[in-house]
Amino acid sequence: MPLYEGLGSGGEKTAVVIDLGQAFTKCGFAGETGPRCIIPSEIKKPDVSKPVKVVQYNINTEELYSYLKEFIHMLYFRHLLVNPRDRRVVIIESVLCPSHFRDTLTRVLFKHFEVPSVLFAPSHLMSLLTLGINSAMVLDCGYAESLVLPIYEGIPILSCWGSLPLGGKAIHKELEYQLLEQCTVDTGLAKGQSLPSVMGSVPEEIVEDIKVRTCFVSDLQRGLKIQAAKFNIDGSAERPSPPPDVDYPLDGEKILHVVGPIRDSVVEILFEQDNEETSVATLILDSLVQCPIDTRKQLAENLVVIGGTAMLPGFLHRLMAEIRHLVEKPKYKEALATKTFRIHTPPAKSNCVAWLGGAIFGALQDILGSRSVSKEYYSQTGRIPDWCCLNNPPLEMMFDIGKAPPPLMKRAFSTEK
Repeated sequence: MPLYEGLGSGGEKTAVVIDLGQAFTKCGFAGETGPRCIIPSEIKKPDVSKPVKVVQYNINTEELYSYLKEFIHMLYFRHLLVNPRDRRVVIIESVLCPSHFRDTLTRVLFKHFEVPSVLFAPSHLMSLLTLGINSAMVLDCGYAESLVLPIYEGIPILSCWGSLPLGGKAIHKELEYQLLEQCTVDTGLAKGQSLPSVMGSVPEEIVEDIKVRTCFVSDLQRGLKIQAAKFNIDGSAERPSPPPDVDYPLDGEKILHVVGPIRDSVVEILFEQDNEETSVATLILDSLVQCPIDTRKQLAENLVVIGGTAMLPGFLHRLMAEIRHLVEKPKYKEALATKTFRIHTPPAKSNCVAWLGGAIFGALQDILGSRSVSKEYYSQTGRIPDWCCLNNPPLEMMFDIGKAPPPLMKRAFSTEK
């Protein structure tokens, strides 16, 4: 039973908060300090050997509907153990979430699980609720991409967002490539065998575990030397001394020797500037340059970093060093008057910050009631309003004056009183 059950207005049951990430899903109850469970966003199919990822944007709607139905059934009846008809739902979503995905998810929740209401809340905005601030530059380093979005006085500046396909997935791909190329395995029969001869590919969960247990982010000077040695064309750059090798047990018999240079070089792909001179650090500065000039100082002094990739040891320290290094370059020196950058420390681990913001928002039951999309409204209109359409006419104006408007509510995050 949720911690604050019955303490809200009128004893209404606390809402369910779901953060459906591409790699992991966090779910729990509003008003609590952390999610009840963090599980991979995947389901197992009897006829398929590998688990099927639930968050897919390029499959047909009916297939997606069946995946989401099975996954959310597992959330409610295996992990949360509550009746979906009794509780409102808060869904934490990415700014880049396609319409067809959120429409399918809404259809699953209303038609199949018959939840009373649904509220879609943007993850970047929710993360600010954990800190009690109105304005910040929020960087979400997740599995599929790194996405930055400035928020000023509680309003997302949607024209200034930026995104790069640099996240957990890119690190896993690079790490698997280097493991197969450089590492050896000891088995019960022989020692020093090449990894491809023992196993053709490394399962992603093992790659992720190796990343979490052994990899780290170097400081700026060391990182620049590693990059110089990697792209060394004339052979003059020298690589700094690598960290010690690590033995990683694959199972009861096989032991993988993870060589030291892999441990610190694999994460450099987040900070290497490619041909377009873009990296995770330039993402923040480029977004800042696009913002209105009178908001830049406040946004630069309120950086918030969320997402699982940001939990790598040394990531935040390196990010700040990269920003301070880049801001002296002519490209940014002229455009950005400010040189003061500060990163907030949210009251939760980076991967759970957006969920915690949703749990705080879901606990405000009066606000949740007025801003959620009710089941009655959805059954009459068959659509769900987009939280970011602040300029749309109010929902009440979309219906004939003679007819009674559907029961509802203001748009989520609108500027109306």
